This record gives sequence, C-alpha cells and structure tokens, in this order.
Amino acid sequence: MRTAVTEMFDIEFPILAFTHCRDVAAEVSRAGGLGVLGVVGHTEEDLETDLAWIQEQVGDRPFGVDLVVPARYEGVEQGGLDVEQAHSLIPDEHRQFLDELLERYDVPPLPPDDSSPRDWGPAAPLSGRRAGRQLEIALAYQPALVANALGPPPPEMITQSHAAGARVAALAGRAAHAERHVAAGVDIIVAQGYEAGGHTGEVGSMVLIPEVVDAVAPVPVLGAGGIGRGRQMAAAMALGAQGAWCGSVWLTTEEAETHPAVKQKFLAAGSSDTERSRTITGKPARMLRSAWTEEWNRTDTPDPLPMPLQIMLTGEPRRRIDRVAHHPGSGAEKLTNYFVGQIVGAMNQSLPTRQVVYNLVEEFIEAVEGLQSQLDDG
Repeated sequence: MRTAVTEMFDIEFPILAFTHCRDVAAEVSRAGGLGVLGVVGHTEEDLETDLAWIQEQVGDRPFGVDLVVPARYEGVEQGGLDVEQAHSLIPDEHRQFLDELLERYDVPPLPPDDSSPRDWGPAAPLSGRRAGRQLEIALAYQPALVANALGPPPPEMITQSHAAGARVAALAGRAAHAERHVAAGVDIIVAQGYEAGGHTGEVGSMVLIPEVVDAVAPVPVLGAGGIGRGRQMAAAMALGAQGAWCGSVWLTTEEAETHPAVKQKFLAAGSSDTERSRTITGKPARMLRSAWTEEWNRTDTPDPLPMPLQIMLTGEPRRRIDRVAHHPGSGAEKLTNYFVGQIVGAMNQSLPTRQVVYNLVEEFIEAVEGLQSQLDDG
C-alpha cells in the first residue's frame, strides 16, 4: 500500500494505532503500521522505561507518542496548575458524592500498603506544564511522530518535535479546527468523528473526513472514529484520507492491558452501549455505559468539574473500583468502565494485535477489489 502517510514514515500499511499499552504499540509497528503510545498517564520514570522498551523492540521501525495539551483547561493562563492548587479547587460536594457512591456500591478503600496511587508529580495532569516535560523525555527516544490529542499543539511542541526530526499530528473534530492546526505548523491531521472513543466532537466520520480533506489539502489526513475493520478503512480512504488512526480496536487484543472486567464488557457490548460523558476527564469523551455513567447522569448529582480537576477527583475512586472489579456481580464490576468508540460492537473476539493489523489490511483489499469489480462489470 502506498499513500502519503506510508511514504512519510516508510511503513507498509497506513495504519496508526493509538494505545496506552507499549506491547500493542510495538506489535503494530513490527507488523508494518505505526504504533503511537498514549503517555498522558505515565510518570516520568514509566515513560522512559516504556519508550526505551519500545525502541528496543521495534528496531529501525518507527513509532510515535501521543500527548494531551488541551486548548482550554483550568489554569491555562499560567500554563497549568500544580497538584496542590488543583486539589484545593475541588468542591467538597463532589468528594462527598463519590464517597457516598462507593459506599453504596460496597467498594472498599485502598489498603494502607497499596502501591497504585498515581504520582502526578508537581504539575497537574492534562496541562501544558506536565506535557512539556513528557515531550522532552519522549524526544530523547527519537519517535517518528508526536501527536496532540486536544486542540492545536503549542508552538514549542511543534518547534521541538521538528528540530528532533519528528512529524507532528493533531486531532480535529471540525474542519475549522483542522485549519487552525495546519496554520500552526502541523504535518498530519487526524479527522476524528463522533463515533470515536475518548475525547471526540459531534460530527460523524462520513461527513467530517471529506470536509477536513478539502479544508487542509495537500496536508495528509488520517480518518478516525468508527474504524476497526478493513471496509471502514477503505471507506475513510475513499473519502480522501491517506490512512487510518485506530484506537478502540486494540483494547480487546491479547496484548492489551485493559482491565479484565472491562475487556469482558467490551467483548459483550453492542455499538449502542457507549455515550459521550464528562465524568472521567471533565471534557466530553466516549466511554462504555455503566453504573458509573448512570450515577453521574442523575439529576441530583453534581456536574462534572472542568479539566483537569475532574480527573484528579476521580483518580483514586476509579483505582478503588478497578482494584476489586474482577469480582463478578460486585458493585465495582458494575461501576467499572473505560473509553471506547462505537466500533465496540464489532470487538467481540480477543485476537493478537498483529492479527488485527492483518485482518484490517486483508478486508481493505477485499473491499477495494469488490468496488473495482463493479466498475469492471460496468
């Protein structure tokens, strides 16, 4: 396969895989695509460990990193809050709501010797201050791509990435967003439709992709949102995309680090079992519907807080939930969920990551050949 994206990265298939799992990222790169490691939840030490491991596993093959620097968040004027400042802005009402919620669902507190509490470091998560340090670390491992998942990448991200020889991508949910990204100096646009998992906009992929392609040509565009099979990849490329950016489809692979209880929910879920919710990060993000989202949707519950306060509020409660969610029928099992797109309805079998890549390519070829035969018959 030859597109502007395969030539840009010297890869065999125009499949870019967003994942928080280093094993999945490495497997996609080794299979001929480009694995992109989402690092928003990494500590500095974990980030160095994972990138060194990926670099060793993929050899000369390229890989990427995905950061999150929102255009708007609490404390944006000063480049982000420190952790102490952020905690002081969380209302007692929200803490009390979660305390009562976990008590009703019989979710035990973390044990005193628990080693899982997240060390955010001095800077609050999902802020420019934190991402800046992550970028410095990432560039030392020579990624081929640096992506920003929310809003236009800051000028320093683009400048530093280009100086290190990395291309820069940015996700866009509207054509106007894509135009701003290109004006800022971005090399690739990821047109992410409403169907996507995680932070996503309100325009469906079928409409969004050609709008973005027309708006930013000749800058290459990757289609994202609802792409987990080869036919969907072919559709995105027929709309003008130069490849696919896939995220959700890797969550049920054999290598994925998805919580076992959540993975089982994904495997059993249908395409209508997700919703866009602010209940984890503070910005609309598509996730699996569960008792967690239902409780936050009640009319007598507080509204989610802005980013990054919401993710700091929910961090420990979600760790408590995930710690015991493997017990079938438990309150924690009912509450646990994760980000996933509407493609979850087709994610009904756990396969090796490499096999998912090959299945995408094979079905893509079949779809293209099928369309070609229709033209030939005419």
